[in-house]
Amino acid sequence: MGFHAGAPAPAPAPTPGAPGPRIAETLCPVVENRPVNAEYRLLTVEAPAVALAAVSGQFFHLLCPPAGADRPFLRRPMSIFRIDREAGRLSFLYKVTGVGARGLATLVPGDTLDAMGPLGVGFTLPEGTKRVLMVARGVSLATLGPLAAEAAAAGAQVAALLSARRPDLLMSREELAAAGAEVIEATDVDASSDPAAMLARIEAMHAQAPFDFAATCGSNRLFRMVRDFCADRGVAGQIVLEARMGCGLGMCLACVAPIRTPQGGTSYRRVCYDGPVFDIQEATGWQG
Repeated sequence: MGFHAGAPAPAPAPTPGAPGPRIAETLCPVVENRPVNAEYRLLTVEAPAVALAAVSGQFFHLLCPPAGADRPFLRRPMSIFRIDREAGRLSFLYKVTGVGARGLATLVPGDTLDAMGPLGVGFTLPEGTKRVLMVARGVSLATLGPLAAEAAAAGAQVAALLSARRPDLLMSREELAAAGAEVIEATDVDASSDPAAMLARIEAMHAQAPFDFAATCGSNRLFRMVRDFCADRGVAGQIVLEARMGCGLGMCLACVAPIRTPQGGTSYRRVCYDGPVFDIQEATGWQG
């Protein structure tokens, strides 16, 4: 099914606890596709209401165009960086690496992007959440951007620890700050991104104003650190997992990941359908 979004009307924000949004394949006109630094690009498209009903943590399965000799065979899962319902637009932040991303980098205003979604299970803030901790590294910071806006809308304060190799590769600073989040930067250059150093900062912040929810994505070292912090302090938490996908709809079973059961065993869940957001205590690691 195809749909060409011309000038979509503003879409209402989804109601917490309501049934998940419909899934559709839509042809979204490209608004811009610009570099944000030497490695990453920001792709913004016009989108219809069915796509704008997405929530933080969900993703879209993108049909990447060919680029030179590159011919992507499968769609590529892409987290949502920004949901602008008033303007009727979605944005995706991506690193230009691999066949699919090189194809996305060729899109220019006037082209259309074939996007299927929204897909998967998004974040769920516990009722009454007052203070949210977000920890992510690299391009995975894009995944947590919409969560900051949703948390702020629910009346919660947000502290976001952003980790990257170098200061110029830190992203989402402006997006998170605009949502009212306190932004803390950590890089490999000064070793402030070391998990032990980050944990010390988190513990200090928690002592001053306790967190009651944590979200993370993009690094197994940071995942283990945040998971242990949540377990030790009794803080609820969720993680966004990533995996190679085939269909994105839960049918092909290409993206199964090991998940810990309450009985101490291991089961396998589909990242695309049962996730990509999972309870931080049941996850065994980031699969990207």
